[in-house]
Amino acid sequence: MRMRADTSATSMTRFVFDPVPVPSLPVLRSQDRVPVRRIFCVGRNYEEHAKEMGIAVDRETPFYFTKSPSAVALSGTTIAYPPGTSNYHHEMELVVVIGAPAFWVEMGAALSKVYGYCCGLDMTRRDLQLSERAKQRPWDLGKDVEMGAVLSGVAPAASIGHPQHGRIELRCNGATRQSADIAELVWSVPELIAHLSCFYHLAPGDLIYTGTPAGVGPVEPGDRLDGSIEGVGEISVVIGAPDGG
Repeated sequence: MRMRADTSATSMTRFVFDPVPVPSLPVLRSQDRVPVRRIFCVGRNYEEHAKEMGIAVDRETPFYFTKSPSAVALSGTTIAYPPGTSNYHHEMELVVVIGAPAFWVEMGAALSKVYGYCCGLDMTRRDLQLSERAKQRPWDLGKDVEMGAVLSGVAPAASIGHPQHGRIELRCNGATRQSADIAELVWSVPELIAHLSCFYHLAPGDLIYTGTPAGVGPVEPGDRLDGSIEGVGEISVVIGAPDGG
């Protein structure tokens, strides 16, 4: 009787192209890193920001857009001014880092799925976002920008708890542009996790940008952005020269 050789242990996948490295975020005061799986972003989650955008807050349900993990840039770096826009904006946000599987999670259990929190900048081609919005088209060109998901190190919830209030600020070249309290979120972190988990199997490494307060505005090459969220951390980035392709 002939025996078939088991080659499963020695077989190797041959990729046509090198696989893309998994983006990751440093964990504050640790050698550990958090791999970034997916990035969900909540729109119009501060009432004053919705007003400055000329839109009323939708209090019936949250709504979302996404960014590619490849858009991740780390705090402390320089990011290029992207092509295709003449109105590139900053949006400072509290970001939730999911640390456990979450599907159809009750709101009361939602925070148990959180690994930690960090600061995020949702960099936006505002002119493209608004032009596509006016045509009732998706916002991908305006929001999913290369190096447009700037993120700080992650503060574990085991160390800082689950912040429900605290000053969130953004400064451009030292001048304050955004200043609010995360207590002003229209949809809270537990509400967002519970709602989003009805549509996705959330998993460790998923990020949720929770929305930006009023005061968003344009940046130019050479500008420095510095942000902070009380009890969570700080973030900084320099806007580099235009990426002309």
